[in-house]
Amino acid sequence: MKSLDAIYQVLKEAGKPLEISEITRLILEQGLWSTQGKTPIATISAALSSDVKENGTLSRFLHTSPAEYGLNPGWVEPDKPDKSILSLFVDKAIATVEETKTLSFTDAAENILSHFTDHQPMHYQTITEKALEMRLISTKGLTPAATMYAQIITEIERKKKRGEQPRFVMQGKGFVGLTAWEREGLAGQIEAHNREIRKKLLDRLQDMPAKDFENLIALLLAAIGFENVEPTPYSGDKGIDVRATLVVGESIHTRMAVQVKKWKNNVQTPVVQQVRGSLSTHEQGLIITTSDFSKGAKKEAEQADKIPVALMNGEQLTDLLIENNIGVTRTSYDLIELADIET
Repeated sequence: MKSLDAIYQVLKEAGKPLEISEITRLILEQGLWSTQGKTPIATISAALSSDVKENGTLSRFLHTSPAEYGLNPGWVEPDKPDKSILSLFVDKAIATVEETKTLSFTDAAENILSHFTDHQPMHYQTITEKALEMRLISTKGLTPAATMYAQIITEIERKKKRGEQPRFVMQGKGFVGLTAWEREGLAGQIEAHNREIRKKLLDRLQDMPAKDFENLIALLLAAIGFENVEPTPYSGDKGIDVRATLVVGESIHTRMAVQVKKWKNNVQTPVVQQVRGSLSTHEQGLIITTSDFSKGAKKEAEQADKIPVALMNGEQLTDLLIENNIGVTRTSYDLIELADIET
């Protein structure tokens, strides 16, 4: 049985979320899955993390806490076709790939801190060494520890700018901990408040007049590095709402044609095709929506043999607005804590 199928069977029988260590124990005890690896807990964790990350709401599983997974109540089991000799070979190939999946540096760091530290901070070099030892990460770089440190710091700063609670907290002198360990109390209240503000900001975008929304997008594009940002007139624009030039490193200039969709329903494939057909010579497309994109739209946008069309959904849009302090304000307070008194 493939590892994900074994996990599904164990969680289905349990009827509730379980910690990864318990899932692994039950799988091995029941003989549902076997591995030659020395770290089966890490293998199961990597398989679950990859499946949830790749499939999102279509995954069979839900990440219910840093070290716990349950079944996704919205998942519908597809009809199972009859097994053929060919399908058995395919299953074996998929199982082999599952065993060798790797994680991003930050996902691997979260995995290590969740399962091997007993809620104690760990130095980023030790995290990297353990992630490499367990084959959770793969890199050709000569300084993987430096890469790990840089990616953790970058994620922390980006999350803070977006008003989100970072996964990691730096404990000084290179030691890293998980914010989940201290989410009770004030930190949890701040996170809940910021989640509510993010939702309200998206609701406000949905209620904006169309022209005001287009002007807001023009303001955002200018803030994130676009130049020559020009909203188009309503007539004769072929559906394009804003034109701008993305400048990278003062030497790369990419002309972008942007269409904005203040929608609640997902953007479908024909919209992507329409934008691509409206592009002028040397232009690339960008669609920004307050909703999301269908699978077909995403597939159409990624066609390698066609002009690129980038996609930005409502979640990404609110992230960028918050990161650039557009539509939100930040409030800081002095927080005092008890410290040791030296006499």
